[in-house]
Amino acid sequence: MIIICMDETPNNQETQPTVTMPVFNNWEVVAEAWYIALESKDLVKGQARSINICDHQVTFFRGEDGNVRAVDAYCPHMGTDLGIGKVVGNDIRCMFHHWKFDGDGQCTDIPCQKEIPLKARIRSYRVEEKYGFIWIYPASKSQASLPNHEELEDHHHSDIIFKTGLAYERKCHHHVTMINGIDAQHLRTVHGIQIHMDLDLKEKSDEDIMDFTLRGAIPQSNLKEKMARIFLGSSYEYKMRYAAGSIGYLTMMKNVYFLGKPWLKLPELYMIFAYRPENKRQRTFVQPIYVTQQRKGILGFLLSNFLLWLTKRAFYSLQDEDGLIYENIRFFPNSLLPLDRPVSKFIDYVNHLRPSLWSKQTHPTQETNNMRHVESKKRNHNEENRL
Repeated sequence: MIIICMDETPNNQETQPTVTMPVFNNWEVVAEAWYIALESKDLVKGQARSINICDHQVTFFRGEDGNVRAVDAYCPHMGTDLGIGKVVGNDIRCMFHHWKFDGDGQCTDIPCQKEIPLKARIRSYRVEEKYGFIWIYPASKSQASLPNHEELEDHHHSDIIFKTGLAYERKCHHHVTMINGIDAQHLRTVHGIQIHMDLDLKEKSDEDIMDFTLRGAIPQSNLKEKMARIFLGSSYEYKMRYAAGSIGYLTMMKNVYFLGKPWLKLPELYMIFAYRPENKRQRTFVQPIYVTQQRKGILGFLLSNFLLWLTKRAFYSLQDEDGLIYENIRFFPNSLLPLDRPVSKFIDYVNHLRPSLWSKQTHPTQETNNMRHVESKKRNHNEENRL
């Protein structure tokens, strides 16, 4: 279901009207997904902090047990921000009248009386700590934990090392900037990477995960491509995993063999793009994280850190070229081509995500979701016939 947007703020509405989709590129909707909040080192034991996430004020606090909790920021008594309160044990105590709340948002103590009113509670949110950051899910429960790269799912988190890149912003919705990794057409026009891509697509609907694997033959039209064929083989493959339209997991150098020798498989490179929309400013916070598996010994340590450095350099070589585009875009996909099939698949996938309680728009009913599912199947069938 697509509704013509009547907002007068965007330009060119008379000749190039934008559209408001159910979830994709919709600043009024915050999907149920994992969002990056703050660095773990910025919240020490016994500390509380309030942070605005997707235009929602949330108080994070780390209890005496070292675990992080997250609750709505404002005390239900008179609205004081709990972020200026005090952590007592594993509870947060309001600075104003000293009401205390646990990590589930339940009031545990009111100093002036023993009876605790039923309304003396606040909403809590699920949090996880991973890759040096605290992540939040805009609900008390989620279908799944924070995902990994598929290739690293068998590795324990302690077997993974990472480095954080320099965070940056984009002047567009995070759904728009996320399509960058599956837009094969722009690899040719913007980055000069002349690679024909074939697409493999897998969905894990129970975890809101979509995996795109793109592969193709490396051409031989210039010296750089010919050298790549000599050292890396005749084909190239990479993968983008999307988790609920808020995190992108990039795997580069898949199935690459040095000098084409099957016994000289090169290590894969892994990167995470963590997104957090700032709806009022209509900008997106992006945090790059470089990931690899921990290897044993001095040589293993050096190799792992070299791979992290190599991943960082590969990202930086492309970042600036894309930045100018996403600072000057008003996204409206009215003329997608068969080559844009990954983009259209991603848009449809995001439009079926569940809006969270942080959304400003009314939540879609089950009937609406069923109608969207039927419409999606029809579009996919027509698209397959067209391609």
